[in-house]
Amino acid sequence: MTDRATSDADREPVRPAADPGDAPGAAPAADAPSSAASGEGPPRLAPRPLDRPAVDATAESVFGRPAGLSGGFAGPAARAAAPPVATVAPPALAAAFGRPAGADDTLQRPPASTGSEPGAEDPFWAGSGDDPWRDPGSGVALGPPAVDPGAPAAAPTGEGARLSLREVLFGRRVHPRALALLAVLALAVGAVGGLVGRFSAEGANALTEPGVTLAAVEPALERPPGSVADIAQRVVPAVVSIEVRVGEEGGTGSGVVIDGGGFVLTNNHVVAPAAEVAGASIETVFSDGTRTQAAIVGRDPKTDLAVIRVGVTNPVVAQIGSSGSLAVGDAVIAVGSPLGLAGTVTDGIVSALDRPVRLEGGGNVNAVIDAIQTDAAINPGNSGGPLVDATGAVVGINTAISSIGGGEGGSIGLGFAIPIDDARVIAEELIRTGVVKHAELGVNARSVEDDTSAGAQVQNVQQGGAAAAAGILEGDVIVTLGERAISGADELEVAVREFEPGATVPVGIVREGRPLTVSVVLASD
Repeated sequence: MTDRATSDADREPVRPAADPGDAPGAAPAADAPSSAASGEGPPRLAPRPLDRPAVDATAESVFGRPAGLSGGFAGPAARAAAPPVATVAPPALAAAFGRPAGADDTLQRPPASTGSEPGAEDPFWAGSGDDPWRDPGSGVALGPPAVDPGAPAAAPTGEGARLSLREVLFGRRVHPRALALLAVLALAVGAVGGLVGRFSAEGANALTEPGVTLAAVEPALERPPGSVADIAQRVVPAVVSIEVRVGEEGGTGSGVVIDGGGFVLTNNHVVAPAAEVAGASIETVFSDGTRTQAAIVGRDPKTDLAVIRVGVTNPVVAQIGSSGSLAVGDAVIAVGSPLGLAGTVTDGIVSALDRPVRLEGGGNVNAVIDAIQTDAAINPGNSGGPLVDATGAVVGINTAISSIGGGEGGSIGLGFAIPIDDARVIAEELIRTGVVKHAELGVNARSVEDDTSAGAQVQNVQQGGAAAAAGILEGDVIVTLGERAISGADELEVAVREFEPGATVPVGIVREGRPLTVSVVLASD
């Protein structure tokens, strides 16, 4: 194998790249030892020379030392021979800080005499050891300002020119003609204001003339939303007065518009005379005085409800509420035409709910309603009008009153209305078909009670009826129907009408002292 090792003496000396600090083309230092000659190792680099940039001539003339001066301070002879090193001061600075005219000293002296005679050696520079400028204990004296006493005094400044109003207000930015126009406009506005004030004063004088008396004005009453006045304003336009004429006789009642097609809901006993006699007429009167003829759409004597229709375009329609949400004590308002007085409004509360009431008089002797009882004043003529809640929604149809004196008396605080939940179903069926079918139990009953209970005792059972098919016998006392307790014959009748024909209903009876429950499939009337 070839030996590739070589000795240090056989190697070519390695010369580093030219040092950036060396001058181009400079030869190696003469005193640098030659590693090849000495045989001591690789060559060593010489120290880099200092980089001294050239001094600007202008800066040197201003900040450089005078020629021949090497220290920080120069003696008097050197200072006298040295050329000035500063530029000439501006005139303003020279006048403020320069030496007085004729002064030959170069340093400002204290105001007091230093004891030196003219021409004597300057004590500030005498000797080399004592330098007052370097002595921290030397005293400080304040001299007079460097002002030339021979300079003339400055003349006093005179009063300057005064500014005009236009210059003060507008800074010479408004033309005089514009100012004149502005003044004319101001005068015109003032003149018009003066004339208006004069005429106003003359008009006010009439109020202070003798013989003029102003009537006292009462503050306006507040009618907040939900008040009786607010509800009346919304409901009365949807209530009509119904006038029925049969030959030479007539009667009045009320109704409420329930549909934009002109359908009016009322009581059957209000329009029944016109339906049973040929040539009779029905006329409705709206709150604004509009009169129009009406035609009977359908009647339901068992619930004492009827629907008529009027030929009025876009009538005001009442809002329909829910009687199922009522509670005893809720505020209610009755609207109608009692005793022929159209647009009458009375208010009260709900006195009772689900009160079975049998109507008396005319062809409605057997009609029974499951009524809302109220103490709102209801009188003859209110029949068919709406009973509304505190929101103005219809919750019942006023139908009957309880009075003393054979039914001819007025309201004694016991009025009855058909719940709107029942009336709505009847009205929809009458508008759709003209007739209504009701569930039928097929018994005749009377109210009975003892010391502990009450019910409806069956007097007879119709052959082929629902009760006969369920095994109910004469003498049985019905005490429940569905989930409703039965306390009398009237309540039994309204409880049956709560169901649809064909419904299967559990009926609780008492037979010879023993309670029984039978299932009855209700028939249709």
